[in-house]
Amino acid sequence: MKRNRPAANTGVTVSQVSFTFTILGSSSAVPTSERFPAAHVVNVHERLFLVDCGEGTQIQLRKNKISFGRINHILISHIHGDHTFGLFGLISTLSLLGRKSDLHIYAHPVLESILNDHRKYYYEYPLPFKIIFHRIGSARSKLIFEDDKLEIHTIPMKHRVPACGFLFREKPPLLNIRKEMVKFHNIPVREIINIKQGGDFITGTGEIIPNRVLTLPPVKPRSLAYCTDTKYTESILPYINGVDILYHEATYLHNMLERARETGHSTARQAGMIAAKSGPEKLIIGHFSARYKTVDLLVEEAREEFPATYPANEGDCHVIEQFRPPL
Repeated sequence: MKRNRPAANTGVTVSQVSFTFTILGSSSAVPTSERFPAAHVVNVHERLFLVDCGEGTQIQLRKNKISFGRINHILISHIHGDHTFGLFGLISTLSLLGRKSDLHIYAHPVLESILNDHRKYYYEYPLPFKIIFHRIGSARSKLIFEDDKLEIHTIPMKHRVPACGFLFREKPPLLNIRKEMVKFHNIPVREIINIKQGGDFITGTGEIIPNRVLTLPPVKPRSLAYCTDTKYTESILPYINGVDILYHEATYLHNMLERARETGHSTARQAGMIAAKSGPEKLIIGHFSARYKTVDLLVEEAREEFPATYPANEGDCHVIEQFRPPL
């Protein structure tokens, strides 16, 4: 008697595997009573990356209950104080806490010499952990980190000094086998890996069971682009096209366009224009000038170009959910 195959699952599955972006600091140039300079934490599959490290980063890590010891990688976009002043104190604290594991720092080469000079006077020497410095440039995009789950590429920015953004992109995972199909076709364990890698299954009678019948549709790899500090440039579009979250600086309102150009920054309207051209799911604007007591007008201006715009507020954690298309 012919058996009926299990019914297809037409629902959408959302996984709890982490991919989050937490705002620690959203001010440019100087801290204010409400905002700290640039600092952010990206969590991908419970791997934590600190992106920029402005003054007060330690305070914000503690406020947001983010363990210092879980941060093994620090990415610095460029060598300006509002993106680096917190790094020296953080390294000192890690030493006092007895850290033993390596700390990886990705930055322009000049920061390496600054750190080497600084440690002569302010750190216990030698440090109880090793700092592994990865020199990165800003002339072209480069793969700077890779493991079995994630790739991080630099994105060339246009600023007064060499600067780069960062693209975080998940690697496509192996396919998931439908458990009911394993049982239905009596699939042996030795065939599982081949099927997860896209192979078909041949039964004992020679029948070919297509992979699409045996597996769930692949989840969409998630991505985040971090773009600061930079003046308006469409040269970044090929790198950020279609990301889930685009973080883009919006230092000024558009009525200060000339000031933005002079200082190598973007306006909120320009951030919205970049998002409209690159098509992210969500635009987060930050790096706000301290001249603005609230950021409402900046958000409104960006939303005129790209409605799905949100402000970078300290403590906000933006979650990128894992989406599986229906069968």
